[in-house]
Amino acid sequence: MLGGTLGVGQFTLVFQQTLNLAFSSEDILNQYSSISARNKFIDKYFDFMETDRIIKSPPNLTDLPRDPHPPLIEVKNVSFKYPSTERYILKDFNLTIRSGEKIALVGENGAGKTTLIKLLLRFHDVTEGEVLINGVNIKEVDLDKWHEEIGALFQDFIKYQFTFKENVYFGDLSKPKKIKFLKLAIEQSGADKFIDTLPEGRNQILGKMFEGGIDLSGGQWQKLALARAFYRNAPILILDEPTSAIDAKAEYEIFQKVQNLQKDKTVVIISHRFSTVRSADRILVLEGGKIIEEGNHRELMEKEGLYEELFTIQAQGYK
Repeated sequence: MLGGTLGVGQFTLVFQQTLNLAFSSEDILNQYSSISARNKFIDKYFDFMETDRIIKSPPNLTDLPRDPHPPLIEVKNVSFKYPSTERYILKDFNLTIRSGEKIALVGENGAGKTTLIKLLLRFHDVTEGEVLINGVNIKEVDLDKWHEEIGALFQDFIKYQFTFKENVYFGDLSKPKKIKFLKLAIEQSGADKFIDTLPEGRNQILGKMFEGGIDLSGGQWQKLALARAFYRNAPILILDEPTSAIDAKAEYEIFQKVQNLQKDKTVVIISHRFSTVRSADRILVLEGGKIIEEGNHRELMEKEGLYEELFTIQAQGYK
């Protein structure tokens, strides 16, 4: 600088540094905006987690017996109706789920399948009868301890607006994050078939809430939600229509893996696809809140009842 003036080279340098500072400031503001948005989302999540439960653990808890493990589940003379209604969803319902058994629940909509699952999870208390866990009434068991025993996936699962891997880690926030368990859950769910197509792989932000996030197809979200359930690695796995948006072949492959890799676990699955449920140890056919048929696939086909009718109708649709 001579006589209060800038040379061309000096002016270019100052101008470039000014631009860099402006862009850096813009990046900082964008990052702050993104972090602020994430914090609001996280705040809502923890507000939800701290909401008072309708169903709570009793003041005097009974320790859950560890033998057998997974526990024996007994539903004895259970009837259930929702508050302020007169219609029973389940009536005089009885069921025993043995340790490590693979159970499938089938039946038309409104038969009581999902309600039964919710009672096993103690989202509701039974109206009449009792649910026993290794001989102990579920109402006497620490609810948090019971839920630690279960990995559950419902049709209306949550699509967290975080990274792919964070979505899986949400399956069990109590355990240390380990890549080998993450990879295993992703492989079991079939999500490994598309994760490499994501620009950032496991670090890809999902959803449209944050900058750079991308949305998944319905089937891809379901595979991710399955990975979350598998990552939990709980002794009991409950799946309520978990693959409705996945094609039949992919669903079959997923549940073959469930059969082979989760042999020691108790699995309860609701599915309208008979190609999946046919491999269960025991299939229960529900109608009007009662079990009207039960057995394995071969036994039920030989009975020529509702299961055989529904299976035949569905099979014809694939011809």
